[in-house]
Amino acid sequence: MCNPLQENCYIVSDDTAECVIIDCGAYYDEEKEAIKNYISQQQLKPVHLLATHGHLDHNFGNAYIFKEYGLNVEICAEDQQLVEHLPEQASSLFGMEIDEAQPAVGRLLKDGDSITFGTHTLKVLKTPGHTHGSCLFYCQEEHVAFTGDTLFRMSIGRTDFPEGSWLQMDQSLHNVVARLPEDTTILSGHGPQSTIADELRYNIYLR
Repeated sequence: MCNPLQENCYIVSDDTAECVIIDCGAYYDEEKEAIKNYISQQQLKPVHLLATHGHLDHNFGNAYIFKEYGLNVEICAEDQQLVEHLPEQASSLFGMEIDEAQPAVGRLLKDGDSITFGTHTLKVLKTPGHTHGSCLFYCQEEHVAFTGDTLFRMSIGRTDFPEGSWLQMDQSLHNVVARLPEDTTILSGHGPQSTIADELRYNIYLR
């Protein structure tokens, strides 16, 4: 977990040693060092920096990853402005300051895009609601979905931010999330993992 909001950052790799970094919320120096040490110790090669959405707690580490590995964050186009204005977001939403220059946004993702690393593929599935550009990354081969702040274990992300929408969230949950295979493991932006089967059974927002 990273930063004061206890956000989950994921480093996903396979036997080729290529890896993707998802939602790099590293804020403290020790968090940045932990990511660097893990990548070094596992002899990994980062090839993508991905963000499920543009909120600050999922993007604190973008500048660090760019500095270390030359990767620009890849994010859905609707959240580009959020990432490009992280300092303003930090001040207005979190009462924090960011004084380091932010790198440019890289690839702008669209629904259905494929992101490849090693022998694996992540499919981009748009799930607006928490933000206009929220998405999840689904790996069919491994039966895993990285859901950001759309779906948590027995809960969902907030929709009361300026770019949030309850109507969009409800549609995303029922038209995208609920249609994933039930054996899909859910790795969310905060909190413990779950499965689609458990969420369909116990999460009141998916009934």
